[in-house]
Amino acid sequence: MQILLVDDEPALAEPLSRLLTREGYTVDVVTDGRVGCNLASGGNYDLLILDWMLPHLTGLEICQQLRDRGDLTPVLFLTAKDTLDDRVIGLDAGADDYLVKPFELRELLARVRALLRRRQLVDPARTQSKLQVDDLELDLDNQLAYVCGRSIELSEKETQLLGYLMQHAGQVLTHSQIQGYLWGENNPPNSNVLAALVRLLRRKIEVKGAPELIQTVYGKGYRISNK
Repeated sequence: MQILLVDDEPALAEPLSRLLTREGYTVDVVTDGRVGCNLASGGNYDLLILDWMLPHLTGLEICQQLRDRGDLTPVLFLTAKDTLDDRVIGLDAGADDYLVKPFELRELLARVRALLRRRQLVDPARTQSKLQVDDLELDLDNQLAYVCGRSIELSEKETQLLGYLMQHAGQVLTHSQIQGYLWGENNPPNSNVLAALVRLLRRKIEVKGAPELIQTVYGKGYRISNK
């Protein structure tokens, strides 16, 4: 499990990083909000631990930017801001949990474990590195699809969409289900964004003249058929 810790207090970040590493997590530590946001956007992290007050970009702004892009990586805020209004602002920005400084390390570890368990439950594809349905294979870690041995590079969203469909092969997934999975219940895209994403994915993975891999169920959604 990979964790990004963004905190500009060495007295907290260093021992916390050592503790998480001893627990078996892979931890990247940065002290600058802008750098942290770039890493969070491009990395494949299972959890983000963000201080609220950071140089150049606050933890709140990092969380808001990620959620606006549809990134659902769990976020745990660490902050000295302890009023009810502060908690509400943090959670409304998209944080999954909120821990007020100073805190007990045992409690932090328990919250980390809970968020990671929740991550696996809502995104079961992350527990598997490769999926296969008939002649279609998907390497989730490397964002590569294989059709009859031909490798195809996919974007992150294309990988997420294809993985979700393959996890539920043979099942019709509604437009709202897919949109909720890819962008979150509170960040639905414009109505044509999902259709455009499906078209792009089809162009990459489907072979001209062969049966459709991604089937449209009109008025409902999409499915991948398993023979």
